[in-house]
Amino acid sequence: MDIILVALIIYYVYNLIRGTIALNILLGLVIIYAAYLMVKQAEMRLLTELLGGFVSVGFIALIVVFQQEIRRFLLLIGRNASLQKNKAWWSFLFGSNEIAKNNSVRIKPIIDACKSMQKSRTGALIVFAKYYDEQFYQNSGEIIESKISKRLLESIFQKNSPLHDGAVIISENRIKCASSILPLTENDKLPPQFGLRHRAGIGISEMSDAVAVIVSEETGEISYAKQGRVRLNLTFTELEKLLNKDF
Repeated sequence: MDIILVALIIYYVYNLIRGTIALNILLGLVIIYAAYLMVKQAEMRLLTELLGGFVSVGFIALIVVFQQEIRRFLLLIGRNASLQKNKAWWSFLFGSNEIAKNNSVRIKPIIDACKSMQKSRTGALIVFAKYYDEQFYQNSGEIIESKISKRLLESIFQKNSPLHDGAVIISENRIKCASSILPLTENDKLPPQFGLRHRAGIGISEMSDAVAVIVSEETGEISYAKQGRVRLNLTFTELEKLLNKDF
């Protein structure tokens, strides 16, 4: 049981940092610690003292360096526990068919808006935040607090709209704000054709439990970013399945 629990923790942590710059940082820390053990065994006192300085503050350094990943991990645990509890009560009271029906009603205007924007080659970035941080999102955007609507999404991302730059944030089944400026990913292995929308969508999925739908202005291609990874050229059936699972 002990080994299985540790293996599960390692698996979830790896999933959180896979494909992000945090993985490279973790590998660097492991290499430094391995080098420290080697020079200590070889009785190389000067290098032992030097590397020992890094190792002695290792726990604090991990908290500082992996602050975003730790925050996302704790949010993931708490959010999943809350969601499972709500799903259990909802399934008990109304049944799984009612859940699927309500999900379809919520997702339909988003899918319809993406279809329309794909045809017109309108660039869009829609973020689905499971945990809505008002200070983080609203400080850089305009508060909307509106029901999800196909026409509203199309109006926001219309090229002449003052709100079309930035992201629309959807949480708690409402459009919370628009024109939000998001942090860009630091991943240097992304394809060169990825613009700011893709990099912002991947960036917000790296530092939080949010997912992002990106509509390319150049090609109309639909992309889906989650946990720092991105799926390209989605069909609308695939997009609906992903949103049904995550939204």
